[in-house]
Amino acid sequence: MWQTLTGFAVVGLAIAVGYLIGRIDLLGPHARHVLGRLVFFVLSPFLLFVVLAQADVHTLFSSLLPVSAIAAVGVMLVYVAVARLAWRRPVGETVIGALSAGQVNSNNIGIPLSLYLLGSAAYPAPVILMQLLVFTPITMAILDAVTSEHRSAKRIALRTISNPIVVGSVLGTLVSVLEIDLPPIVLDPLQLIANACVPILLMSYGISLHGQRVLAPSGRRRDILLASGLKLIAMPLLAWVVAEFVFGLDAASVLIVVVLAALPTAQNVFNYSQRYDVGESISRDTIFITTIGCIPILVLTTVLLG
Repeated sequence: MWQTLTGFAVVGLAIAVGYLIGRIDLLGPHARHVLGRLVFFVLSPFLLFVVLAQADVHTLFSSLLPVSAIAAVGVMLVYVAVARLAWRRPVGETVIGALSAGQVNSNNIGIPLSLYLLGSAAYPAPVILMQLLVFTPITMAILDAVTSEHRSAKRIALRTISNPIVVGSVLGTLVSVLEIDLPPIVLDPLQLIANACVPILLMSYGISLHGQRVLAPSGRRRDILLASGLKLIAMPLLAWVVAEFVFGLDAASVLIVVVLAALPTAQNVFNYSQRYDVGESISRDTIFITTIGCIPILVLTTVLLG
């Protein structure tokens, strides 16, 4: 139990420090914007390259990948159907809400929790691969299209393939697939910059919490509750059904995919909403709710399936 809570303690401290920075206005009124751009354009690409470049290619393309993909896409489609078709939400908000429902924090929470709960930090690698090489390019293309004044297909395609997060992910995957062994003189400087990503991202999120109320009346309450419910309950359940009854995975693999599906909403979703100035309250509040709410879900999962 204490090992399980260690990952949350690490994340919680960084967020609390960010909240304190925002409360005392240590970095000025533009801190959140500057840190958000630093994470999006510099630190995240380095981190994603390093993580994927060092991942085992056999783990990247294991049976965990299709199960995780089906669970994520399933809850995203449900969210889109409700938010876009029933509630008539704008496309940008719908995209951020769908990501909040289906994109898991597979890196800065998933990796330590995978190590503590499952015994290996490698299990989130297929989820990281799927989110970065599939979800991210699609997300960037849509958000670029709906927020840019110039919406030509060529311009959107160029902005997507030149997006630093996409570039870092693709290059890291190529290094892993081609089994290129990067020497320390190359990898260590990249790792140094990559190590700054998670704490700065979490502190930026903490800064954004200052002066905000979760589920504030002016926010998108039902959007947040829908995304949180899909993330905490529907996605783990769907992952269990698909792993157990469709793919027939062994007990250990079933536990792995359900634990990965039960992880909270990815901090990157908040970074995207900051970058494109759309759906920020949805991503911020969903991350807050799912980060706290996933603790009993993960404990229950390990008790029932472990």
